[in-house]
This record gives sequence, C-alpha cells and structure tokens, in this order.
Amino acid sequence: MNLRDSTSGALSAATLHEAAGRIGALPSSIGPAFAGARIAGPAFPVASPPGDNLWIHRAVYAAEPGDVLVVDVGGGTEFGYWGEILSTAALARGLAGLVINGGVRDRDALAELGLPVFSAGLCIRGTGKDLDGAGSLGTSVRIGEVFVDRGDLVAGDADGVVVVPQADTQAVLKTAAEREDKEAELMRRIRAGERTLDLYGWQ
Repeated sequence: MNLRDSTSGALSAATLHEAAGRIGALPSSIGPAFAGARIAGPAFPVASPPGDNLWIHRAVYAAEPGDVLVVDVGGGTEFGYWGEILSTAALARGLAGLVINGGVRDRDALAELGLPVFSAGLCIRGTGKDLDGAGSLGTSVRIGEVFVDRGDLVAGDADGVVVVPQADTQAVLKTAAEREDKEAELMRRIRAGERTLDLYGWQ
C-alpha cells in the first residue's frame, strides 16, 4: 500500500490507535503546533543531537515527497528546532509534515504556511549546526515508548499522534474505517434516545 495515496488522513488518530490494538500512541505532550493541523503519511525517522538541527535540514532533502519527518532530539526538548524556514523548505520538497519530541517556533508563520507540524511545545531558544554532530536519517528512532521505522504510518490531529507499523497498516486502516462506521451508527441511536449503558451492555 502506498501510504501517500491512502485515506488514513480522514481517520482520527484515536480511531487508528484503537484499531491497531491500542498501540502506537506517542507521548501526550506532542500535539499540533497550530490549530487545525492534521498529518498522515509514511514515517522518515530522524535522530538529531540535542540543541542542534543540522540533521533536520539534511532530512528535508533526504526524505521523499509525502514523507512525515519523525524527529527524536535526544532529550533536548527546550530548543526551537523548526520554524518558518524549514517549513518553507519542506513544502518546496513536497513533504507531508513534521513530528518532533522537541520545540518549534514561528507558530503564526507555521500556521500561515500550513505544513502540519506536531511538537512537544513552542520554544524560541536557538539551535546549533555542528557539522560533526552525531545523528541519523531513515533508521529507527524511539519517541516515548514507540519505536518508529521508516515507512510506518504516522497520523496526527488535535488529539495527538499515532504510529502504526508498516506491516499492519492495511489491516488497521480497514478496521479503523469499520470502527468509524459503527460509531456513527451508535451516535445515531444515542441521539434517538437509546442509552450507552444498554448499547454497550454495561448494565
């Protein structure tokens, strides 16, 4: 399945998490950098040294169009690794967005540009560019308790971000779509007066 052409972006992160067996939820601290941001696509993992974003610049040009950069900053959360310049570069490259367990900045400009950005917060503190700094592109990273490999499905919305292993994606997308259809019917019945306790058998 080509995740760049999938319908995963129409499914909520919570639904995909449930459909995957309640796995893959990234830390709750990671959320949209601006209102309305939604993200979906195959992961391109990036390991960046704390307080340095040179590997992120490199990743913009190493990833394929449609990829989502998933960046581990090695615990250095209090830096602004991404801003208007990198969003502009990522849009020019056709990337699908960014998920990072560190800070970003230029929120108003990011919102205006529209590239989906999910981060652990906003931070104006600048980063370095160590040409010899240790990092990696396209190899597995760990965000919270979740290992992210290249090609895994990454999906995020106002509620958070989920990562689904590539091998499971097709089955999870099918289950998630069925789950949303079922929930739509349940909500129709609730609006008609039925009780959640009865519908779920929780008497």
